[in-house]
Amino acid sequence: MNTKILKTLDFSAIIHKCANHAATSLGKARLEELLPSGDFEVVKQRLKATDEAVNVNRLKGSAPFGGIRDIHQSVHRARIGGTLNPAELFDIANTIFGGRRLKRFLEQVQEEYLTPLLVALAEGIGELKSIEDRIKLCIDDNAQVMDSASPELARIRQELRSSETRARDRLEQMVRTPSIQKMLQENLVTIRNDRYVIPVKQEYRSHFGGMIHDQSASGATLFMEPEAVVQLNNRVRELKLKETAEIEKILQILTALVAEVADELLGSLDVLAELDFIFAKAGVAHEMKATLPILNDRGFIKIKRGRHPLITADKVVPLDIELGNRYTTIIVTGPNTGGKTVSLKTIGLLSLMAMSGLFVPAEEGSQLCVFDAIYADIGDEQSIEQNLSTFSSHMTNIIRILRDMTPKSLVLLDELGAGTDPAEGSALAISLLEYIHRMGCRIVATTHYSELKAYAFDRQGIINASMEFDIQTLSPTYRLLVGVPGRSNAFAIAERLGLAKSIIDHARGQVGEEDQRVESMIATLEENRLITEAEKQTAEQQRREVAEIRDKLAAQQQRFEEQRDKMFEKAEREAQDAVAKARREADEIITELRRMQREAASGVKDHHLSDAKRKLDQAVPELRSKKAAARSAAKKPDKLGAGDEVMVVHLRQKGQIVEVVNDQEATVQLGIMKMKVQLADLELVKSASSGGSGSPKQHQLAASLKRTRDENVRMELDLRGSNLEDAIIEVDRFLDESYLANFGNVYIIHGKGTGVLRTGISEFLRKHKHVKSYRIGNYNEGGTGVTVAELK
Repeated sequence: MNTKILKTLDFSAIIHKCANHAATSLGKARLEELLPSGDFEVVKQRLKATDEAVNVNRLKGSAPFGGIRDIHQSVHRARIGGTLNPAELFDIANTIFGGRRLKRFLEQVQEEYLTPLLVALAEGIGELKSIEDRIKLCIDDNAQVMDSASPELARIRQELRSSETRARDRLEQMVRTPSIQKMLQENLVTIRNDRYVIPVKQEYRSHFGGMIHDQSASGATLFMEPEAVVQLNNRVRELKLKETAEIEKILQILTALVAEVADELLGSLDVLAELDFIFAKAGVAHEMKATLPILNDRGFIKIKRGRHPLITADKVVPLDIELGNRYTTIIVTGPNTGGKTVSLKTIGLLSLMAMSGLFVPAEEGSQLCVFDAIYADIGDEQSIEQNLSTFSSHMTNIIRILRDMTPKSLVLLDELGAGTDPAEGSALAISLLEYIHRMGCRIVATTHYSELKAYAFDRQGIINASMEFDIQTLSPTYRLLVGVPGRSNAFAIAERLGLAKSIIDHARGQVGEEDQRVESMIATLEENRLITEAEKQTAEQQRREVAEIRDKLAAQQQRFEEQRDKMFEKAEREAQDAVAKARREADEIITELRRMQREAASGVKDHHLSDAKRKLDQAVPELRSKKAAARSAAKKPDKLGAGDEVMVVHLRQKGQIVEVVNDQEATVQLGIMKMKVQLADLELVKSASSGGSGSPKQHQLAASLKRTRDENVRMELDLRGSNLEDAIIEVDRFLDESYLANFGNVYIIHGKGTGVLRTGISEFLRKHKHVKSYRIGNYNEGGTGVTVAELK
């Protein structure tokens, strides 16, 4: 791609925006090398990688690039035998760690969201944990070699600290001596040339043997090393030299380790640079609110509300344009400062961005083509040094374009034919457009020449366009209108500004009849466009309203179906629970009857009990489906009487009315059981007055069981001394026997004690099916040591 074109279309400014999102100098360097590609497959891979990075940022946040440094020079120096310093080795260790952390991050993302390109790239990052551990064992976070780097270094530093302490202590002892203090400028120990010294006054220099290492600016103070500490300072100096030699040895060993894996490190750096480069493109996509364009290689462009990325969001006017399908050439006309050049640059820049693997600031669904090259002649490039006029500059550029372009090129021409005689310029512009159009290139050209409007009007594959201008406000709207040629608006603007009408009329008379007809045609087209656009907006608004209503209705219907299904399920569960409860109660009664049969030789027969049990099993309703129709309610009779065959609704079981107790309850015989049921819960099956064979059978069955008071059943139960668990079992048995014996009240004696037994029994009575109510006994009944239960 011609670098001049990149400069003309401000591509470098986009690179600068991307560089602001790079986390490392590696990524910034890779971005500076970014150029658009004309290879369709390469561009597809670039965009796919950017798309994966955008999704990673959206789902998991920014990728971790912390600690990664550009260590190219350090690695190259290690490979040729140089010795790295601690800071360089520390950067290498951090880069190894940062690369491994980034690799783990991308592998974890892959478990939730497929990022094949990024993960494949990350595979090229070397682990090298042993190198990292070895370096960090020797060098701390301040890039200093630690004592643990080697046993010898630890020994030398231990001895060095001891020697320094002895030398300092010896001098501090001298400083504290009163006879010496008067000879010192200050009572302190300091260091000069890595040796411990004391500040001695000039006049007392002869009182101290030793060496002078420094003096103050005035010469009044001498920094002397007394002879008493010379040997100690010599030892300190010797140990420091050994320390330096040992550190150099350690650094050489670590550098050799780095040199062994130099190729792997450099390969990891290339991968890290590429990943940072990709995530920087994702970052700028988020900043510009850009979207993934649809690519093609057939020369088709369809930009939906595209925005120039270098114009602020509150000022930019979105661009809608289509090129390469019904027409391959667009000729844009309109006044100056109307936005023609910006529209031209937007088309070219968005194409360059897509070809570079960048998202474009446009709506979803925008399509862009991968051209083999993009050519542009935009702006005035006249040169005094080369003696080129505006026209000459344009023509030089256009000649270069004609020489290099191919049928798969995009050509952008601004102010075609400008800078020369209008008649010759318009003729030359038409000839150039015709040549490029026949070549098959995609062309967008801007011009002021009215002749080009007529040229585009009757040529297949060429269409007029214009920049909209508001006559009322005398200002451009910067909207590109494809299909409508631009008007000059000169007369209208002059009239609005107050030019005399006579002058304007005279000017109109100077315009040729054909030109006036063209202007009239354009005015009609623009009027029709405005009407069509208004109708389109109305239809679009109505379509949106209908879509909203449809969505609301669909949501309401879905909520209704969900609520209905939940109500059906709840009703079915309640019905099943009710039947299960009835079955449990019936099982308990049947068990008790069998016990009575064994103990009292009751007249109840086994086959009667089995029939009753079978009928209860058949009474369990099958769960209906969620979509089953609701069962219609049976018609309630005006009056029920003894002998009527009825259906107990909540049990779904047939029975026969023994007697109507009052206007709300009736006693119903259900097989071997007799129970009180609310009249509202009964449905008439067969009236007693209608006769039928079922009545005698029911009476015969009802006569086989009579609930009479057993002489062996007592009305009181003594639980004193029992634990709560055994007491509850006894109370349950006692209540069943008392209920069958038709007792009204029973007395449970539990004693006063700690109250645990009384509380547990009260809680059990509160839930028992035979107990209507209960209370603590009265004074003459035993008080708080007795609980009185009233049975149903």
